[in-house]
Amino acid sequence: MENLPVVHVINGRQKKLLQGHPWVYGNEIERVEGEPADGALVSVVDFRGRAMGTGVYNSRSLITVRLLTHRNEAVTDALIAARVRAACDYRRFVLRREGTDSCRLIYGEADRLPGVIADRFGSVIVLQVLSLGMERYTQVIADALIACQQPACLLLQNDDAIRLKEGMTCFAKVLHGALPEETVIQENGIRLCVDVLGGQKTGYFLDQKDNHLFLRQFCRDARVLDCFSYIGGFALNAAAAGAREVTAVDISESAVARIARNAALNDLRVQAVCANCFDFLREQVREKQRYDVVVLDPPAFTKARANMQNACRGYKEIALSAMRLLPAGGVLATHSCSYHMPEDVFVHTVLSAAQDLHRQVRVIALRRQDIDHPVLAGYPESHYLKSLWLQMLD
Repeated sequence: MENLPVVHVINGRQKKLLQGHPWVYGNEIERVEGEPADGALVSVVDFRGRAMGTGVYNSRSLITVRLLTHRNEAVTDALIAARVRAACDYRRFVLRREGTDSCRLIYGEADRLPGVIADRFGSVIVLQVLSLGMERYTQVIADALIACQQPACLLLQNDDAIRLKEGMTCFAKVLHGALPEETVIQENGIRLCVDVLGGQKTGYFLDQKDNHLFLRQFCRDARVLDCFSYIGGFALNAAAAGAREVTAVDISESAVARIARNAALNDLRVQAVCANCFDFLREQVREKQRYDVVVLDPPAFTKARANMQNACRGYKEIALSAMRLLPAGGVLATHSCSYHMPEDVFVHTVLSAAQDLHRQVRVIALRRQDIDHPVLAGYPESHYLKSLWLQMLD
C-alpha cells in the first residue's frame, strides 16, 4: 500500500515473517519512516526494503506491529469483513456435532484478525477486540458476524486487562439484540449455564469440548476427580458417562455455584467443592484417597517464558499428587493452556513425576485444543493447549 509509514525490520528477523508469523516486536525494528499514530496501518519491509506485509502499529505494545496481510493488498473494511466470513465458514466446515451449539468463531491471528476473539454461546455471540489497531474495525466485524450467524444478541465484552496494555479502556456493551438473563448452551448434549458478563475470558472455555467428550470413555463406574473445574466441563461429562462418583474442585465460589447449577440442569450428581486445588490434592493424598480418573486443567502457570521453571514446578507438583491418588489402571488427564510452555517440556515435566514415584505409565494420547481454535502454520503461539492422557501401569 502506498503512502503508509514504513517499518524496517532488522536483518535476520524477516525469516519468521516469510514463514507466516504475524508479529513484529519492538526490538526487531531497525527504524520507522514516517510518524505512524498508535493504531494506524503501516507497511513492513525487510532490511533490503522488500515488502513483508501491512499491519497495525502500536508503539506502546511489545508487539509493535501485528500484520493483517503478508501480501501487497489494501487493508479495507471489505477485507476485514471477508476474513470474518471466512472464519465462520471454516467453523461450518469442520464442526458438525450433534448436541453442541457453541464454538469459537474468530481466534485472533489464527484467523488473520489479530487480537480479535469471537465466541458463540448458543444464540449469543461474545466479541472481544484486544488490539488497538483492530478497534477501528469493531463495527465492521460485528456487522459481518451478525450477517453470517444471525445471533439474538452480540455482546462486545472489552473488559480484558490486555486492553489497558494496548492503551485502550475496558468496558462491556451490547451491540445487537438484548442479552438474556441467563445464557444456557449445549455441549456434547450437556446443558451449561455460562456467565458471559462476569465469567472468565468470554464466559466459558470452548477449547476443551472435544477433550471433554474424550474423557467419557474412561468414566463408567469410575470415581472421578476434576481439579480446576471452573463450571464443571470435565466433571459433567464424567457424570454423563456413568461415573459412580464425581468431585469437581475450584477455588472460585461463583464457579462452584455454577457447577452445582449445571449439574442440576442435567440431573447429574456432582459434588462441587470450593478449595485451593493444590491444597485439596495434598489433603486427598494424606487421607490416602483413591480415584480411578483424575483431571487437572489449571489456568496458565506462566504468561512469560522467563517464568517457565516456576511453571514446571507447579505442573509437576499437581501431577505428583494426582499420581499418588491413582491405582494401577487409573487415568490421569493433565493440561497446560500456556503457549509459553512448549509441548515437549510439559510432557517431560509430567513424566518426570512418574519417574520420581518409580511408577510406569502408558501414554494414551497427546491432544490439543478443539479444531475451532485452529493452529496457523508459521505462528506457533496459536498452539497453546497441551492435553496429556496417561494410564498408571503399577
